[in-house]
Amino acid sequence: MHELAERAGVSGRTLRHYHRIGLLDPDRVGSNGYRYYGPDAVGRLQRILLLRDTGMPLARIAAVLDAESSPTAEIDALLAHLDQLKADRLALERRIQAVEHTVRMRREGRRPPMDVMLQGFNDRYEDEVVRRWGQEAFDASNEWWHAKSIGQQRDWKARSESLVHRWAALQEAGEAPDSPASQAHAAVHVAWFTEIPGTPTHAGDRERSAAMICGVAAMYETDPDFHHTFGSPDAARLAAAALRIHVQGTGTGTGTGTAGG
Repeated sequence: MHELAERAGVSGRTLRHYHRIGLLDPDRVGSNGYRYYGPDAVGRLQRILLLRDTGMPLARIAAVLDAESSPTAEIDALLAHLDQLKADRLALERRIQAVEHTVRMRREGRRPPMDVMLQGFNDRYEDEVVRRWGQEAFDASNEWWHAKSIGQQRDWKARSESLVHRWAALQEAGEAPDSPASQAHAAVHVAWFTEIPGTPTHAGDRERSAAMICGVAAMYETDPDFHHTFGSPDAARLAAAALRIHVQGTGTGTGTGTAGG
């Protein structure tokens, strides 16, 4: 075994591990515990090491080498492994881009946007939500969010982004906060709030709904993160002003509309 290990450039521990998991059996094991490998085992080890160098998992290598199907089984396995490596490369590139984006944001003094699929719907604002509306309000909205499937969370995120992009489009079109188009979208925006359990708008609390929406509007105006989310400070300010006008006009902060922009 030691001679084979040296010639193959692997450790004796590796050969023992391959034997233990059934990947490479010696021809025989001596009374002294030494493992002896013949030409077939040496050839199998060469294939194992070649496939291992591609990054293929050992369990997959064993399945390929033990396959009794056509001689193309190894090629098919390599092609499947190649597809997986390409997918892994794309995922790694996305992670690199995400890190680079986060570094740029931090250098600009901005907080990276949270990924709602991983961090929850309002985890970032837990202290603020609890301070304003109590622990029950936070728990209700958080439980509502985590009860959603990943697909439902993605749909909600897409609708949220559509809502914000509509404000950017209205701002670029030169709409005033009190224009019919802006007020119609303000109603949509408020209806979106009402879908979230734990918020005053969901509970139909008129006074606290108005206070909540005005508080959110203030954050839209002043928080650079929201400026980035809306696409520009002007779009965020348009949304803030339109929401305030909507609250004053309805007197409830819970106007009607169809969420989604």
